[in-house]
Amino acid sequence: MPDGLDWDLWLGPAAERPFHHAYVPFVWRGWGDFGCGALGDMGSYSYDTIFRVLKLEAPDSVEANTSERYEETYPVASIVRYNFPARENMPPVKFTWYDGGLKPPRPEELEENRPLKGEGEDEDEGLLFVGDRGKILCGFNGARPKLIPESRMNSYKQPPKTLPRSPGNEREWLDACKGGKGKPGGNFEFEGLVTETLLLGNVATRVKEKLTWSRSNLRVTNSEAAQKLVSPERRKGWEL
Repeated sequence: MPDGLDWDLWLGPAAERPFHHAYVPFVWRGWGDFGCGALGDMGSYSYDTIFRVLKLEAPDSVEANTSERYEETYPVASIVRYNFPARENMPPVKFTWYDGGLKPPRPEELEENRPLKGEGEDEDEGLLFVGDRGKILCGFNGARPKLIPESRMNSYKQPPKTLPRSPGNEREWLDACKGGKGKPGGNFEFEGLVTETLLLGNVATRVKEKLTWSRSNLRVTNSEAAQKLVSPERRKGWEL
């Protein structure tokens, strides 16, 4: 065990087990008891943009298809499908997450000789917004959005800038520490909704059934097995 590591404290509410390097320092994120897999790692960047643009809260239902996995770990590859209800004057939304090399069909609007990525982006990461009147392709965190095909982007007139711009994560964090009045973009009220949805996706990958979700009381309404993952048993001394 590394010097200075309090193994009991590191385990927290998870079931007691001997120390092993399979859990720390980096690979903890791949274990169901300690981390959130690819969804928790990369999804937090992608979901954030989608939630802001489409004004989403928690989904009504979620289901997943995955590669085989060990009981204690996350799958290598997964497809997670969410259904979000209508809100304000906006219609319901279907939202699908792909990872582990799985990808959606190539959009018909994307030119054959054009890579499936935004400028400066990794081709294996990105967001595709599908609307009634067109499609937008952008980086995995929403950067550099572009209408496809390119001819539509070239003829598009950018709207005036009306939304406030962030001074940057570090500046927002420091201002908050110093008692600033402005609410940071990454505030808990907003990011809690994103995290709730991420975690529901992970629950769906583990139970392999379509789950219906009640946000008001934080319950999966159609699966006791899934609800046990939402509110797992906590180790003695770590009860809430």
